[in-house]
Amino acid sequence: MKSIRLALSVLALLFSACAGATPTPVAAPATPTVASPAAATPTPAPATPTAAAKPIRIGLSVPLTGDLAIAGTKHRDGYQLCVDLINQKGGLLGRPVELLVEDNRSDNEVTVSQYERFINVEKVDLLLGTFASRLNFAASAVAEKAGYVYPIPSGGALRIWERGFKYIFYFQQNAVEYIGNAPLRALAAYRDKGIIPAGEFPKTAAVVHADEFYGNAIATGLLGGKVAIPGTDKVIDLAPGFLAEAGIQVVFTQKWPEGFTDWLTLANAVKASNPDLVLAASGSPDDIIQFVRALKTVGFKPKVLYTAQGTQAEFKEALGADTVNGIIIHASWHPLVPYVGLLAGQPFSNQDFIQAFQAKYGRIPDEDEAIPFAVCQGLEQAVRAVGSTDNKAIRDWLATRTKDNPVKTIMGDFYWDERGLPIGRDYIITQWQNGELKFIYPLGEFPGVVDLQWPTLQW
Repeated sequence: MKSIRLALSVLALLFSACAGATPTPVAAPATPTVASPAAATPTPAPATPTAAAKPIRIGLSVPLTGDLAIAGTKHRDGYQLCVDLINQKGGLLGRPVELLVEDNRSDNEVTVSQYERFINVEKVDLLLGTFASRLNFAASAVAEKAGYVYPIPSGGALRIWERGFKYIFYFQQNAVEYIGNAPLRALAAYRDKGIIPAGEFPKTAAVVHADEFYGNAIATGLLGGKVAIPGTDKVIDLAPGFLAEAGIQVVFTQKWPEGFTDWLTLANAVKASNPDLVLAASGSPDDIIQFVRALKTVGFKPKVLYTAQGTQAEFKEALGADTVNGIIIHASWHPLVPYVGLLAGQPFSNQDFIQAFQAKYGRIPDEDEAIPFAVCQGLEQAVRAVGSTDNKAIRDWLATRTKDNPVKTIMGDFYWDERGLPIGRDYIITQWQNGELKFIYPLGEFPGVVDLQWPTLQW
């Protein structure tokens, strides 16, 4: 899945941060921590790499605290599982792999400083992308300047991908601005199928979102706004917007600032506009939890509630099954999708990933763990293919993947356009039903797709 965990108001800060000093993370050592390999693999593993071999060191700055901590911690775990399995299968190029992890505290400046340190002080071999568009926007500029490949698990805002960078590659479906089209197409498909009676199809909508990269980008696509690309004279016009194209009238819009707490007032304003469809977007699952809780508190139940976060188990735990049931959410991954990727040169399926994850962590994974695992798979395949950690060679190999010769992951095949955005991929739509996250769209694409629950919310 699912990023996605991603604000224009901090744009000047992002650029100035690139030259900042390196702060020491709170409750973290002065140097990056090196996580040791753990035993968790669904198949017998060959001998581990020779201890004397110089390790391949990979730098990762990730939000383990702050407002992005839920998804950030899961990203670390997905990456770590992949590194552990690589080591159990003999390492990479005959060398052990070390994942160096630092907590960026969900802070843009800290993220930039840590990646600068990985490159200039630690002199790591490789980098892995962090969580959220707003963090990846700045970090990718650091990597690009240094000539490091920067594979991104969560950070689809067009402001990242339209800058002409050559070393960035996205491991989800498409740019964030296009996400909002997926739930609308899913609703239309169920109207055509007769699950949604024609007279009950949403006619009006409210769009509420965080004033940050991810939330603004989704809203821009839904409402048909313009995207100005920083550092260029390029402007992308998304008019008329996906809601207008679907024939749905927008009756309310509002964005909330970082640190927002007045959720009941926002929920009451949405209720007063009485929309059939509510679409809520933020890079922070905590924001969405607070908004959904407020809607329920004020007693407003729209026909359809779409949220751009909520595939995490923590979402259901925070709100309860009775509250989440009926909510629809886009996703990049689902446990039922039967993709087969590669790891250590051998087939490694989505089910292999789930089994290995449960063995290591004792819980069922979600997309915030699956997506970074797929990123790690892609980077490992590139290193193995070129026979070195030379970032220019790795970049060239990734950039020349095709439909017939892609990177193969547990999320499916990847190859990219000249911007680093994947080609030929679509979002999955899920819905919470009876306390479980069900795969409802695309219709009939894989075994396990179930019908949309209608009416949706069960409050």
